[in-house]
Amino acid sequence: MRPDSRSFWDISVKIGLLCGAVAMVSACSMSIIPEGAARSLPPQQSSQQDGEWVTGDRADVPPSRPAYQNGAPARFQPVDPAQLVKIGEDSSRATGAGVALGPDISTLNLGGAKAASALQSFRTSCSSLVRREDNSGLTNGADWQLSCDAAQRWPDQDAARFFASYFETVQIGDGKAFATGYFEPQINGSRVRNQNYQMPIYRRPDNLLDVDLGLFSEALKDKRIRGKIDGTKLVPFEDRAQIDDGALAGQGLELAWAHDYIDLFFLQIQGSGRLALPDGSIMRIGYAGQNGQDYTGIGKLMRERGLLADGKTNMQGIVEWLRAHPQEGMQIMRENKSYVFFRELTGPGPLGAMGHPVVARTSVAADRMFVPLGAPVFLDMAHDIADGLWVAQDTGGAIKGANRFDTFWGAGEQAAQIAGGMSSSGQALLFLPKGTVVRLVAARQRSGQ
Repeated sequence: MRPDSRSFWDISVKIGLLCGAVAMVSACSMSIIPEGAARSLPPQQSSQQDGEWVTGDRADVPPSRPAYQNGAPARFQPVDPAQLVKIGEDSSRATGAGVALGPDISTLNLGGAKAASALQSFRTSCSSLVRREDNSGLTNGADWQLSCDAAQRWPDQDAARFFASYFETVQIGDGKAFATGYFEPQINGSRVRNQNYQMPIYRRPDNLLDVDLGLFSEALKDKRIRGKIDGTKLVPFEDRAQIDDGALAGQGLELAWAHDYIDLFFLQIQGSGRLALPDGSIMRIGYAGQNGQDYTGIGKLMRERGLLADGKTNMQGIVEWLRAHPQEGMQIMRENKSYVFFRELTGPGPLGAMGHPVVARTSVAADRMFVPLGAPVFLDMAHDIADGLWVAQDTGGAIKGANRFDTFWGAGEQAAQIAGGMSSSGQALLFLPKGTVVRLVAARQRSGQ
């Protein structure tokens, strides 16, 4: 999970190292929200999913499906707010935001290759999906069992039919989506400290505690804090400035050493990455925890203070300014009190909030209060490269609210460029097991709401 956004994160401050700093979410847990002009891949790599969405009303299932019209380019239309049904009063989760049936999946252009990749990721997540609590309130683990069983034997080349057979589309709230991007960065590092590698990359301290407040009060359900014990009190853990000044020195927590503080700072924002070691080998590190302090996007601070010139509000411009103003830059970075801890990854990775590897161009970070982790998500964005089917396998500290997503683009220069420029609005649909909306509405009627 990303640190502040992601389990890959909570760091998921996640949007892309390139531009992420500008706005700010670790699918693991935090991601940075990037700012920049829309970019697209070369034609042969485009993931644009334009087509004609045509469907009819489903008067037999409340609320009814909206009507869709032919058009080019075709975009599915959001459900009329009057058709939304609130299943509960808690607006901090999907059931309180309102749900409605969307278009039939057979009318959506899922794309063969993208649907196949989504099926593979859905299949991977199923072992966790059927047993974990759905914080959104939309489903139970057992609801997914039928589709998970079928996914294990379903051929990838027929993935579109799989999704049409087992799922219905559901709009949460107004369906208006906002998507950013994150990727897996690579920086220079070393397993041992020497004159060229002086910046510690810390393991998670043993005294860092995660507290589930919902265990103490139903009113605090799904609320968590991090801190440490001081005598008989739970107190905040040290912030970035205190850690930079040596609060953790001498405790044997150094996992590795980075060559450059700025590079390490942005790797923390992504919540996972690769260290290029002096011998030419690669060490992969993943999110292991975060200090519990609030994340602050320095790109936003720098824009508000007029420090970034026009055309310099992307990642490169931010880094350029930080290097040109080392003292002021260090103070600005320290204003982000969030600090991420790492562990070495020796298997597939990076890992998302579900504990499974996130997949480039397929995995997306979402708010678990509005999206069941492991559920497929269909995006129709102004930034066409993000269009199509994704699977929610990660979270992020900055990825909060209904229809807020952080798309994962993998590793390498192209991934960094796409993630850094990903900042797009559009519409979103969840894929939930068939019959979910009928069940939710029936439960609401039985409760007399």
